[in-house]
Amino acid sequence: MKNIICDIDGVLMHDNQLVPGSDQFIARILKQGNPLVVLTNNPAQTGKDLQNRLAMAGIPQIPEECFYTSAMATANFLKHQNGDNNAKAYVIGEGALIHELYNAGFTITDINPDFVIVGETRTYHWDMIRKAATLIAQGARFIATNPDTHGPSYGPGCGALCAPIEVISGHKPFYVGKPSPLIIRSALNHMGAHSENTVIIGDNMRTDILAGFLSGLETILVLTGVTRVEDIQLEPFRPNHIFNCAADIDVL
Repeated sequence: MKNIICDIDGVLMHDNQLVPGSDQFIARILKQGNPLVVLTNNPAQTGKDLQNRLAMAGIPQIPEECFYTSAMATANFLKHQNGDNNAKAYVIGEGALIHELYNAGFTITDINPDFVIVGETRTYHWDMIRKAATLIAQGARFIATNPDTHGPSYGPGCGALCAPIEVISGHKPFYVGKPSPLIIRSALNHMGAHSENTVIIGDNMRTDILAGFLSGLETILVLTGVTRVEDIQLEPFRPNHIFNCAADIDVL
């Protein structure tokens, strides 16, 4: 039985609307008992938030522990980087990211932090940019939850928020989220799985499928999101399988 890593936006949901047939797909996977991680680059919601979001759209109740976000992967990465030391971080992001960092033992402060950590937020402003760039220039390490430039409705993503800080400080962030293999390895560890028996399902060749390819996973592209059929030939790598939508997947 294959382990499954499944993206949310473009595979199961469009904003807060159900992708037709994705409820049937999830119901089948849950009934079969495949180990499942529902993975998202968005760090702004907790597992409970995501569980509720999908349930409200009509997707069967997925256990909270099945959800894994770039906020969780970032906190896990930094915890292992920092060992048992009580590190300090200046954070630009929503409560879900701060919650994960607190759980990993971080002190959230703008006084001599070890890290500047950026994730999606709607409260971004000039002073955050100035403060983050200053702290990074003074030696804080620059970490970002994901490189996404924008969401489905063109709301600024983490990569866009990092851009002015990068230009001012002269330092590039280290991105944890897709297409980095780091978030895939973190998700595999979360579910106790190995790459050789795991498949990733996504709608974006440059994030989901590339992350799976770099991590040695079997890859499934669905055509309900970012990537169109004509886009596939533009990339030097190929998905193992292509389906019109998640409901059509018949290789699991």
